[in-house]
Amino acid sequence: MNLKQRDKKHLWHPLKQHQLHPESLAIVKAKGCILTDENGNEYIDAISSWYTSMYGHCNDYIIEQTYKQMQQLDQIMFSDFTHEPAIKLSEDLIKILPKGQNKIFFNDNGSTAVEAAIKMALQFHFNNNDSRSVFIAFENGFHGDTFGAMSVSGLSVYNGPFEEFLIDVKRIPTPNGSNTEQILDLLKTFNTKHSIAGFIYEPLVQGAAGMKIHDAKGLNDILSFCKQHQILTIADEVMTGFGKTGQHFASHHIETKPDIICLSKALTAGLIPMAITSCTQNIYDAFLSNDMAKGFFHCHTYSANPIACATAIAGIELLLSSEIQQNIKRISKAHQDFSHHINNHPKVKATRHLGVIFALDLNTKMERYGDLREKLLKFFMDRGVFLRPLGNTIYIQVPYIISPGELNKVYQVIEEALEIV
Repeated sequence: MNLKQRDKKHLWHPLKQHQLHPESLAIVKAKGCILTDENGNEYIDAISSWYTSMYGHCNDYIIEQTYKQMQQLDQIMFSDFTHEPAIKLSEDLIKILPKGQNKIFFNDNGSTAVEAAIKMALQFHFNNNDSRSVFIAFENGFHGDTFGAMSVSGLSVYNGPFEEFLIDVKRIPTPNGSNTEQILDLLKTFNTKHSIAGFIYEPLVQGAAGMKIHDAKGLNDILSFCKQHQILTIADEVMTGFGKTGQHFASHHIETKPDIICLSKALTAGLIPMAITSCTQNIYDAFLSNDMAKGFFHCHTYSANPIACATAIAGIELLLSSEIQQNIKRISKAHQDFSHHINNHPKVKATRHLGVIFALDLNTKMERYGDLREKLLKFFMDRGVFLRPLGNTIYIQVPYIISPGELNKVYQVIEEALEIV
């Protein structure tokens, strides 16, 4: 019995309707940009396994640094102890995070990073004797699958059965360069009628919405409004962080910096699960008190796992290397060239790119998980490229170490796929 057959006996996969799609492809090896299945077939991982393995799978340097840490200290509870990897990671991160970030809180994954951020914002106001319970979020945003993260997410395809249990969130459109005044008017109305605790946003790029890119100046105006009205700003950089937009973090593109930042995915280079919620000193100070109840009573068993911290430290070292920075520029330029090449194709509605992120909207309507999407997914895989369309959007987010030949193959397969749409 092969892995695909054994899988079906006990496993329940995420984001999958098993009645319609009962089988999952078994991957036995990953190296660099290449995934290998149990039959020896190879696939270019053109989305870096959900934007995590940005330095390539099984990166030798990251594995070496992780192995060293495994021999020294594996796991220790972080509520009563500290250790060198966590301290070093905090020092390295603060150096590259947007200005103002000064405290690091550890979580398990992107959703729990957001969960902690929401609780921080709510308790910040509570500790300051200011009762605020409503959040502002973008339409069609996505921030995770735990309850707080679901609440601030706007993609109802994920949240439908749980809507009545979620916290109160008011939604605004993303700024497109011409609607900023309308958004600010809407914000003023919300702020008059409700006690707004925070605004959570994906800076510049809405990932799950289809890699939708919004206007940096408009976003800056929204953030400035929030600052003026003591509305805490939460940048969800789980997808955008660690170089993907051409800067270390998407928030670097925007003048007004966030109060809180959520990090995960590429934080540990796709090797070990971990997440971080960072914040300003001002937020941290609101939890300092002789009253124990004003502390932040939120904890994960594997918070600041030393092995995961060591992996993240190695990833930051690679991110800052001249080789990776040059590769980011090379991929960005290649995306720009491909966009110019494909943009006028009759099957292409629009293209957009930022850093190593590229997206193409097909000039056709299709369901997010419909038949055409499945047809495209199979088309790509049959030709040795792993791409995962989001509705009628085909997007690329390749590892920084991808070769020009591998990247050209990704482009070629996308162009070929336009003939079957």
